[in-house]
Amino acid sequence: MNPQYPFLNPFLTTRSLHPENQETPIQFIENDIVNNLFYRRNHFSYPIFSYSHYWLPLSGSLIKPQLISMQEMLRLPSKTIKVVLECSGNKRSLFEPRVFGEQWEKGAISQGYWTGVPLKTILNISGVKEEEIKEVVVEGYDYGKRSDLDKVYTYARSLPIEKALHPDTMIAYAYNHKPIPFQHGFPLRLIVPQWYAMASVKWIKQIKVIDHTFKGPFQTIDYVYYPNKDDNNHSFPVTTINVNSTIQKPLDMEVIQTGKHVIKGIAWTGKGYIKNVEISTDQEKTWSRARIENPNHSGYDWTTWSYEWTVLEKGEYKIMAKATDSYDRTQPTLPFWNRKGYGYNAIDEINVKVE
Repeated sequence: MNPQYPFLNPFLTTRSLHPENQETPIQFIENDIVNNLFYRRNHFSYPIFSYSHYWLPLSGSLIKPQLISMQEMLRLPSKTIKVVLECSGNKRSLFEPRVFGEQWEKGAISQGYWTGVPLKTILNISGVKEEEIKEVVVEGYDYGKRSDLDKVYTYARSLPIEKALHPDTMIAYAYNHKPIPFQHGFPLRLIVPQWYAMASVKWIKQIKVIDHTFKGPFQTIDYVYYPNKDDNNHSFPVTTINVNSTIQKPLDMEVIQTGKHVIKGIAWTGKGYIKNVEISTDQEKTWSRARIENPNHSGYDWTTWSYEWTVLEKGEYKIMAKATDSYDRTQPTLPFWNRKGYGYNAIDEINVKVE
């Protein structure tokens, strides 16, 4: 951001207004923390509810169902972790053949510090019996009519008990050490590290523990990979974030001069951590390793990288970036095409002209 010349500051890119969906200008994000430029993803209009006397109900297959107040929540042992949230439709506009849905480019991703109480702590207060339950359903206050089903639904998702009890799956109440902004889930939001952000339910209304498989439409219709264009055969749920990268600099279609240039960007994954990033400027004939700027093994936040490129000949060039994680998952040349356009993670590329 440029405080001296605020008119030069980037803005969110609007994809739709009703409901509001806006993406981060990821090419202009220079810090590891995103504040007012955090992307916005909504299925419905923003919810209206009273949070002056907010209570969180826990029900279902529990020894002792609970009503937890915000005051009680703030007194429980908490943790703060830096987590990237990526919409599963990020980069959807890059699929070929094209797919229907919000035409996200590369900015449906942001990150920052989330503070809250592990969901495991909340469930243990109510006496959860791991061997007797299967899933934990988290329901938000946001709701609306689905045209495909001609019925009103609230946004609700479930987690398998193993993921719900992971020590870093949390009920967050703060983002970057301040209360979570309303647009991003105030007063409480589920944070599920390493899964696509559809799992991180906003504006939590209630939590229910169940001994069966949850069949809500945002679990069994949406956020499912459908590999076939005309049928639902071989479908499977969207969960873990794919290994991915984005080139931030130079910009796509930028005109640059001969000489030295720094290619920079980010890389992230839902398994392990980013092990290396490679750059090609000669149509994949050769690959050179980029410099990892902030190596970390948490795997929850993105890794920044850079590569110094010396170009002496004028012409048009394709710059490509390919990330590999510690599980040896590497970005593919072609994405896994699926009918709803989830999980795009093909090798990132931009084009520049050198004069």
